[in-house]
Amino acid sequence: MILRKPTWLKIRVISNEERKFLTGLIKEYGLNTVCVEAKCPNLSDCWSRKTATFMINGRICTRNCRFCSVTTGKPEPLNPEEPLKVALAIRKLGLKYCVITSVTRDDLPDGGANQWAETILEIKKINPGVKVEVLIPDFKGNRDALNKIFSANPDVLGHNLETVKELYQKVRPEANYEISLEILKRSAEKGFITKTGIMVGLGETANQVKRLIDDVSEAGCKVLTIGQYLQPSKEHLSVARYVTPEEFENYHNYALARGIKYVFSAPLVRSSYHADEVFNQSA
Repeated sequence: MILRKPTWLKIRVISNEERKFLTGLIKEYGLNTVCVEAKCPNLSDCWSRKTATFMINGRICTRNCRFCSVTTGKPEPLNPEEPLKVALAIRKLGLKYCVITSVTRDDLPDGGANQWAETILEIKKINPGVKVEVLIPDFKGNRDALNKIFSANPDVLGHNLETVKELYQKVRPEANYEISLEILKRSAEKGFITKTGIMVGLGETANQVKRLIDDVSEAGCKVLTIGQYLQPSKEHLSVARYVTPEEFENYHNYALARGIKYVFSAPLVRSSYHADEVFNQSA
């Protein structure tokens, strides 16, 4: 049974002018964005503000998470020019704040961490004063890989738990909840503004979400985003249910009460949506 989307999930369609500008820029530099690859519901809003989340380490992911529309398979070799091209695109856009994410590269010994570090450093070199938020994969828990990210000194370090522990086998079977929690904990201990995000509407219970919030709080995470899962295609997990705005508000209040300083909980919230505004509030 296909659930009908409720009225609170209506989104604005991107204009041809907006699409032409950013797709032209992306094509010029040969880049990828998570906005397009992951079919983000906020694409029209962010692109109308001339902002985008850049996706590095190619466009093919080595994992096959059941919620994600990013292409999976055997990735191509890393492009050594990618860090510079991302930095130049950010300069052309005139951004003061940028978000970088990536596919998971389990095929590489360092999981792509070196390319990550070079990208962060290149952005800061070419764009003095630009704030860099990163949304990193788990690197299979490789501590050396995570240290490379730390050494590049991003302004915000994000790693998404994505869903409650009880649904990992169903939603992201190649990931590990405890490894992801450890990444958040280590990042917070290093003094970074640490951020994570989850989706709801996959079949989780309210108590399971609250236990996750407890874990996030204990890890020292400062920023939490909670949004509605939307099925990218028929090949992906179906939406179990649409969580009401009132329930999102309840999660918001619970997380604040547990000491998480900044909580953004609403149907269309995504981890990098209006990230600059989140940073300005949390810094």
